[in-house]
Amino acid sequence: MSYSFSELDFMKPELGAEFTGEGTHFAVFSAHAEQMELCLFSDDGKEETDRLPLPKREGDIWSGYIAGLKPGTVYGYRAQGPYDPKNGHRFNPNKLLLDPYAKEIVGEIAWDDALYGYSIGDPAGDLSFDERDSAPFMVKGVVQDPDFDWAGDAAIRRPWTETIIYEAHVRGMTMSHPGVPEELRGTFMGMASDPIIEHLVDLGISAIELLPIQYFPDDRYLVEKGLRNYWGYQTLGFFAPQPRFLSGRAITEFKTMVKRFHAAGIEVIMDVVYNHTAEGSERGPTLSFRGLDNLSYYRLSPGDLRHTYDTTGTGNTLNIAHPMVLRMVLDSLRYWVGVMHVDGFRFDLASTLGRTRHIEFDREGTFFDAIRQDPILSGVKLIAEPWDVGDGGYQVGGFPHPFREWNDKYRDDVRRFWKGDGGLVSGLATRLTGSAPQFNHSDRGATSSVNLISAHDGFTLMDTVSYDGKHNEANGEDNRDGHSDNHSHNMGVEGPAEDPAIRSARDRRRRNMIATLLLSQGVPMLLGGDELGNSQNGNNNAYCQDNETGWTGWDGLDDPFLNFCKGAIAFRKRHPALRQERFLTGEAGEDGTVEIAWYGPDGALMTDAAWKDGNLRTLGLFLAKPANGEGADQLFMVFNAGGDCTVALPAANGITAWKRVLDTGSDDDAFAEYPADGSVMVSGASIAAFEPAG
Repeated sequence: MSYSFSELDFMKPELGAEFTGEGTHFAVFSAHAEQMELCLFSDDGKEETDRLPLPKREGDIWSGYIAGLKPGTVYGYRAQGPYDPKNGHRFNPNKLLLDPYAKEIVGEIAWDDALYGYSIGDPAGDLSFDERDSAPFMVKGVVQDPDFDWAGDAAIRRPWTETIIYEAHVRGMTMSHPGVPEELRGTFMGMASDPIIEHLVDLGISAIELLPIQYFPDDRYLVEKGLRNYWGYQTLGFFAPQPRFLSGRAITEFKTMVKRFHAAGIEVIMDVVYNHTAEGSERGPTLSFRGLDNLSYYRLSPGDLRHTYDTTGTGNTLNIAHPMVLRMVLDSLRYWVGVMHVDGFRFDLASTLGRTRHIEFDREGTFFDAIRQDPILSGVKLIAEPWDVGDGGYQVGGFPHPFREWNDKYRDDVRRFWKGDGGLVSGLATRLTGSAPQFNHSDRGATSSVNLISAHDGFTLMDTVSYDGKHNEANGEDNRDGHSDNHSHNMGVEGPAEDPAIRSARDRRRRNMIATLLLSQGVPMLLGGDELGNSQNGNNNAYCQDNETGWTGWDGLDDPFLNFCKGAIAFRKRHPALRQERFLTGEAGEDGTVEIAWYGPDGALMTDAAWKDGNLRTLGLFLAKPANGEGADQLFMVFNAGGDCTVALPAANGITAWKRVLDTGSDDDAFAEYPADGSVMVSGASIAAFEPAG
């Protein structure tokens, strides 16, 4: 069947392919194209059946309406315009282009030189022009019907003080789970299966943060090495779920997953990559944005528009300063909230999103202003990865409300303290109380810090106590990739250990780090699999390991450490003193009560000299929260990275006796009671927590 645009075309505000019930309206942005062509394909995407110039242009938006064209139609674009790389233009109508607003993507990229706008191997390099048709090798968009039965689904909007995040990968979480049906492993439906949801609920998780699920291809250099883009930080389709995560072809599987998580009380946070795309540098392929309008979509070098300006380390940087590129990002975010019902976003390399037209980071920049004034987006969970690789890119603490931020300073200080490094009691105290030096400004709260011990990027918790150095040889980069300074310690032998003493020491250090995470002010985030003792065999950059290395191992379901993690999460939920919204000042109230106090092991309040003592390895923390809807709560906690130690118990706020309720070193006297102003033995390398007795 051949199609043609209706003469009764009307201008819809939406970009992309919008099914109206009687036909489909197409719209795409390009400020510098001279003509835009819509290409329609057979259902399998192999045969181009129609090529139709879009008939209308208004405000740099090209559009047209085709009556009778239904959902399921496969399509792409070709753009006519100048091929003038020195002035930033790379139009090439021989290259089929993916619609940036495509809601579904079909096929896989088959890497071929025809996918490049220039002729690879030509002496002129990217200044040359390639005339081969790329359509046979390209993915295509699919017109969608947005209908879905959301009956019974509602946004949870859980307060940050009650949030516990679990970072996970759709394939990694499900590929090895014995209870997930084989046909659903690696998919959204596998994530929505009963065994996965039951595990998260039993653990006490309130929000799952999914590594990128928007469409991304496998990089050519990885495919040629027999590897795969596993993590997915190379987005090409900002509106479409990744096809390899579908058990069939229906994108409603993603909606089904979200609805099932919501029914279990779990929010869904997406890890999103709006700082760059999969097209790479000026020597990368022409797949979408580069061919639609390279000069608008990408930041180009101010002194030479031939070259991309890269603050991401991936070859290109999306030009969020351009109003239509910013609109695309905001439209994408609203789509995932409004149509797909997600509850929030974690922004990869978010400093790039705050860079202005003049390149520097600006916390009052256009992107942040747009988010904050948006009635939809300002109300969901927003988490920044507060750095990129450009000048001035490290911005921990520099983002505006309502953003929360990944806190790598928390990770490093906690790892170093439990590794036994000296001079860390002050750093630990800062991290336990919400990292005030970074976040206590501009009316930001103590939940601004997303605390983590481990994440997808770096060692797992088990590998942090099992390896002194990274072992990334399987990535094919001669072990040059990944962080070299992990603040890890193998406890006596590199890798798996048979020695019971080493295994015991590793178990205790894992308990200490997880307990520290759950006893800290801020928002805790666990790496999926850490509760199971998951290891990546020392690989701290498993971005291309779509195999047993990158997948979660479920052998730890019967491990006592899993029960410890459940208990630590439950302990946090029982104690509102650990989940306070504001930063604690330490000032006494009118009745003389205190909300926070720091003690040395001798029971004396910490002095300046004690804070600076590089040999001190033991720190006591008293916390109190007055009754305010949850009831009053008081705790005394001892963090001991040294040897066995006698610790004096404080008589703070008139407390006369304490009961030990948590001990990472021993269960022998876990519920013993002790008088205030008395003392208690705290074993080496352990945490002990006490509640008022009586």
